[in-house]
Amino acid sequence: MSEGVPISQKSERLSVSTKLFYGVGSVAFGVKDQGFSYLLLIFYNQVVGLPSATVGLAIMIALIFDSFLDPIMGQVSDNWRSRWGRRHPFMYAAALPVALSYLLLWNPPQGWSHEALFVYLIVVAIIIRSFITMYEIPSSALAAELTTDYDERTKVLSYRYFFAWWGGLTMTLLALKVFLTPDAEHPIGQLNPAGYVTYGYVAAGVIFAAIMISALGTHREIPRLRVPPARKLTLGQLAREMIGTLSHRSFLVLMGAGLFNAMAGGLVLSLNLYFNTFFWQLPAGQIAILAGANFISATLAFGFAAPISKRLGKKQTAQLTKVLAFIIAVTPIALRLLDAFPANDSPSLLPILFVQAVFSTGFSIISAILISSMIADVVEDSELQTGRRSEGLFFAAAAFVGKAVSGVGIFASSMILLAIGFPQNAQPGQVSEAVVTNLGVTYLFVLGGLYGAAIACVSLYRITREGHAENMRKLAAQAEQVEGGEGPEHTA
Repeated sequence: MSEGVPISQKSERLSVSTKLFYGVGSVAFGVKDQGFSYLLLIFYNQVVGLPSATVGLAIMIALIFDSFLDPIMGQVSDNWRSRWGRRHPFMYAAALPVALSYLLLWNPPQGWSHEALFVYLIVVAIIIRSFITMYEIPSSALAAELTTDYDERTKVLSYRYFFAWWGGLTMTLLALKVFLTPDAEHPIGQLNPAGYVTYGYVAAGVIFAAIMISALGTHREIPRLRVPPARKLTLGQLAREMIGTLSHRSFLVLMGAGLFNAMAGGLVLSLNLYFNTFFWQLPAGQIAILAGANFISATLAFGFAAPISKRLGKKQTAQLTKVLAFIIAVTPIALRLLDAFPANDSPSLLPILFVQAVFSTGFSIISAILISSMIADVVEDSELQTGRRSEGLFFAAAAFVGKAVSGVGIFASSMILLAIGFPQNAQPGQVSEAVVTNLGVTYLFVLGGLYGAAIACVSLYRITREGHAENMRKLAAQAEQVEGGEGPEHTA
């Protein structure tokens, strides 16, 4: 491992095994993210018994608290010097704490008051998210370090999103199909508390294994990764560098898109189980089938993200797929509100919702892959301006926005439930038609506004394929000057 690895070396195509090991690590984040977004609200609300607003507030507090750690973690890992490189020491250190704290989340103390459980949820959620940050930020930054090729980066990130979705979906499917099964006391499987305990143990084991496999599998790449220059940094200098780096225009518009995407994502995932249980009145088995549709979505995104973006460009593909994702996602709900959709007891309901889920989620994943790939391309554009490579800081800032604002989305979900008077301990078929209708109408308007704002932000992104190629040419020229002693040392 040496300072200033030649840029041409970083542009080589990566082996499939390297992409696989890199992607596997995102299983940990996928399991955690799906658990938080899909299961946590209904577990603490309908099973543990906390009011929905209390649960939403606890999740939002934990998310916002943790999100402030992201830029710090990014800046630290960008400047870390060790024989294991900038990223891997943190990846190894995070594995066990993440797994243990995730286990505690699904095993809250029995007999505690609502106030005590509220504090417990906040504390445990903060611990989980802090340690997942220690892993996820350095791991994310590797995408921009492993290759600088415009299209290869999209392929690398396709692996990351593929495994994140498959890992999270597999655990969700196991929860709905295997762990959350009905019994005599709990005829609705997703309201069975024992199932959540089993889910917690299995999920914690999967998280630990995924992190370790990825860290060990990519360890061999350490010698070809960048080493930051040895320098003493004050807190003031670190802060100034962070501000200077993150003020990059194209990055700021991507952060705007990330802000609205995260809010929309938190809203969609936290209300998804409510819609499936109370709006469509699906049993746990059919909900599991719908969750299984997302396996196809992730596979389609994995296969088509790179080819489509190679043809249309990253920005255009991200915008197009976001529009299609929204239209397909809201059509069934809008048609039901207009009494133009099959009834809940119709045999055609599940197949239609299955197809809708495949394409809506698939287009959303493609859009997310392309936005992450565009963030990776900002790295070299910023390097030309600042002389620093800041992969960790850029991806950390993206995570900062995603975590902080998805918490707002989840909190907004709880506020929607409160505003429409959604009942505690509700049973499918027993919630009033007015409440169910208000849920659908409010959801459509809020989601439409968030998606529209995200698309508008992406339209302002400026780095094209040709622009990235020119950036790489200039950086290569700078590197040649440094090697030939013709200019000041470049300390990126």
